[in-house]
Amino acid sequence: MLAIFHKAFAHPPEELNSPASRNGSRKPKLPEETLKEFMSAHPANTVSMSFGNAAVLAYVPPDRSYPPYQRMFGGFDDIYCLFMGSLNNLYVLNRQYGLAKGSNEAMFVIEAYRTLRDRGPYPADQVVKDLEGSFAFVVYDSKSGTVFTALGSDGGVKLFWGIAADGSVVISDDLEVIKAGCAKSFAPFPTGCMFHSDGGLMSFEHPMNKVKAMPRIDSEGAMCGANFKVDVYSRVNSMPRVGSEANWANWETYQ
Repeated sequence: MLAIFHKAFAHPPEELNSPASRNGSRKPKLPEETLKEFMSAHPANTVSMSFGNAAVLAYVPPDRSYPPYQRMFGGFDDIYCLFMGSLNNLYVLNRQYGLAKGSNEAMFVIEAYRTLRDRGPYPADQVVKDLEGSFAFVVYDSKSGTVFTALGSDGGVKLFWGIAADGSVVISDDLEVIKAGCAKSFAPFPTGCMFHSDGGLMSFEHPMNKVKAMPRIDSEGAMCGANFKVDVYSRVNSMPRVGSEANWANWETYQ
């Protein structure tokens, strides 16, 4: 899968952007180049949606009888979700959120996002922490231009992100796509973490601790993005909200 968001709608950590991308022989590509190459690699079955200059989402259904994990793409009420992996407690979650028992993981994530965006009863980190299984997802709310991404803590699904030539954020489960499009400005998305376009990166496993950037050096000795780890010695400035005031829009409370 591939998701690209204009820099006006997603503000990743500055450490993700490596100076080596500007000085090296291999330069980052523009989003349209990365999308074209992604679609060319899967010409028969790629599904993509563009939202003007704001965002593009591309999805390739699994092409093997027994893929390593599920891939899904869903949309409802101008909210779109790319989901990879599976949730072991999906039946319980669907019942909790009033969804039909046959609803898949992508539709559940959309409903959870809608509920919390519109003043749900739980903090966002608690909702993501309640998801059991191996998973990664990218949500785009096209009404508000909001981006929300999370990666499970068990490492069963891999996710990568980087910076394109124009400063756009590129997210994919395909490392080669990220390397080709972002040059040295990329990194693995940290497990047990979630990213919100307004509130930034935080750990849903340890929401009271800050996430720290650690320099990452590649085999050529060049600075290559950064690894992000929970800093057990550094805590956020304020207590997260609880109750009806805790929703996606108020993520900045954690910072």
